[in-house]
Amino acid sequence: MTRKLMTAAVTAAMTLALAVSANAAEFTLSLGHINAENDSWHEGALAFEEYVEEKSEGRIEVEVYPNSQLGSEVDMLTSILMQSGCDITFTGESMQTYEPDLGMIGMPYLIQSDEHMEAVLEGEVGKKFEALMEKAGMKVLGYYTRGPRYITSNKKIESVADCQNLLIRTPQSPMTVAAFEAIGAKPTPMALNEVFTSLQQGTIEAQENPFAMIQNQSFYEVQKYLIKTAHLRAWVYIAMGKAQFDALPEDLQQVVMDGGKHAQEVEHALFLENEEAYEKQLQEEGMEFIDVDQAEFAEAMIAGVLPILTDSQKELYEEIEAANPAAE
Repeated sequence: MTRKLMTAAVTAAMTLALAVSANAAEFTLSLGHINAENDSWHEGALAFEEYVEEKSEGRIEVEVYPNSQLGSEVDMLTSILMQSGCDITFTGESMQTYEPDLGMIGMPYLIQSDEHMEAVLEGEVGKKFEALMEKAGMKVLGYYTRGPRYITSNKKIESVADCQNLLIRTPQSPMTVAAFEAIGAKPTPMALNEVFTSLQQGTIEAQENPFAMIQNQSFYEVQKYLIKTAHLRAWVYIAMGKAQFDALPEDLQQVVMDGGKHAQEVEHALFLENEEAYEKQLQEEGMEFIDVDQAEFAEAMIAGVLPILTDSQKELYEEIEAANPAAE
């Protein structure tokens, strides 16, 4: 190769390297979650990715990992707090492992309506929960509200008495475990990605989730009954590791915060659109819906959980009750 050609080749290589360097993201954020790719949570995650990458002008790259690709919710929380791979996830009452008062997100029959939930999350109690998340090492970027949770089972359940010795999967949440123990069931905490196979094999006979999760995880294929307990109305936070958030420059912190709010808006619109459709689809898939006396379930579950609440949890309980617009 002549000196002139060598010089041209080196110049071209340097130009390419500079272009790649100029286009390379300064920060890469990994967002992992447990839901399927057809779920509104994932659509919200994609909206976050698009928004943050665009508004940061490429300085932030967001990598989205759905369907438990980065492990269970607990695995991802551990990874975030140890700064070992995952940076952002969607989480709620599971955070009580790190800050017990966050377990109140999973208190049965406490939130009475969507309006009540919004009043809690947008009011003073919501600020307290966000402060608890920060204390536990997580920065709240937004939240996804969830539909009421229902029991699905291969055993017909018409009353609390029918739950005796029911082998039911629950999240790894002491609050939820206590609630189901209070109605005589045998709760089995388990990662979401293990539930379908466990139901199929008969390791467990029931699980509990909102319509969206029941539909998108195809639980209707291995569950006959949907019991309309509506035992919990809760939410999950779009939560980023506080250390990872603090490592960003202030202007990019604002982009990430705005991205969280954008994801929240996109997901909520889809959630409202999907909720009624999912109920209809599950019935069309052959699930038999069972109406039960929710007051009976509420009395048993609340009576089982109230005695284990700490003083600070009881204070939050009273503040959440008082925030109900219907109680005014």
